[in-house]
Amino acid sequence: MDYQKALKKILSDDPLRMKALSAVRALELNDSWIGAGFVRDAVWNHLHGYEPSRALGDVDVVWFDHEHCCPDRDSYLESKLKQQLPSLVWSVKNQARMHQRNGDRPYTSTENALLHWPETATAVAVRLGGNGLDIIAPYGLSDLFELLLRPTPTFERDKFYAFEQRVTTKRWLERYPGLQLIVPA
Repeated sequence: MDYQKALKKILSDDPLRMKALSAVRALELNDSWIGAGFVRDAVWNHLHGYEPSRALGDVDVVWFDHEHCCPDRDSYLESKLKQQLPSLVWSVKNQARMHQRNGDRPYTSTENALLHWPETATAVAVRLGGNGLDIIAPYGLSDLFELLLRPTPTFERDKFYAFEQRVTTKRWLERYPGLQLIVPA
């Protein structure tokens, strides 16, 4: 199966997600994407036969710009997006500063930041590019489409407790019964 093609089709068939992607593109932010649950839940909903925009959670907008690292800038961008699509809960985070919160080395790009996200199936982001949807997925798309819930290497050891906590609080195994939890030995 061509996972990139399948992901593009799932997202393109969801009018609400496409509106969100258009709104983010209009901001013209450096290295900007929408990731995490926005992408993951779209695929898992599709694979479980749920409605496309079922329970759309917060929309995680990630971008990268060393010159605009102030959290106030992210808040301003959230308010601009809220004006365009008030039904969505927006979360905007400049990845150039997020390494501090996460206790990591400085990130070099949005894609580099995704390497430090908790789950392989969550470490995926999309944006509207010049020729349609662009995708970054440093761990690939197979875990996402094969319904494998596993921690990224960063969360396999020292941060495993955070991975476990996310699995519990987000209730993924209840919401998506086809998931298979993969934990390090």
